[in-house]
Amino acid sequence: MLMRPVALVAALIGIFWLAGCSQGDPNVVRTYGLGEQAQVGSLIYTVFETQWLIQLGEGPSARVPQNRFFLVRISAANSGGSQALVPALSIEDDNGNTYPELSNGEGVPQWAEYLREVKPAEAAQGNVLFDAPPRHYKMRVKDETGERSALVDIPLSFGAETPDLPAPGADAHPPGANGNP
Repeated sequence: MLMRPVALVAALIGIFWLAGCSQGDPNVVRTYGLGEQAQVGSLIYTVFETQWLIQLGEGPSARVPQNRFFLVRISAANSGGSQALVPALSIEDDNGNTYPELSNGEGVPQWAEYLREVKPAEAAQGNVLFDAPPRHYKMRVKDETGERSALVDIPLSFGAETPDLPAPGADAHPPGANGNP
């Protein structure tokens, strides 16, 4: 009967030891899903949606990417007690290729800026920009010191593009004309 309580105590010690090791290990890089809050240090990142673009702007002044423009709408909240700098982001594909966040946000709707200083209990929000080929990516987010990081899984998806339709009443052949119902 003495063996049973000893085994139970040993098992409990092992469980607490494992739980303690996994909580604060800075070498562990956790992966979060789209829409989940990813906390790294005092920064809490949320990736909301993505968009692929073949250009920014229109006409001769349009910006054209080397691959495709990849907009990622994020929020980076500061849960700490002092002002924090949100480090530049990067995306990594399944082959290990890395693409850094672009520092020029010209033409980006609701650009989140490249240098993002966030006061306590506030958040930087908007779109960040990458130039990358369309693929499945994981975005690397870092703490305010740039030492610890996490990944946010971003599946490859192309939003439903709606075609340009004529405005109601602008139809050249309204219903009932030429025998149309």
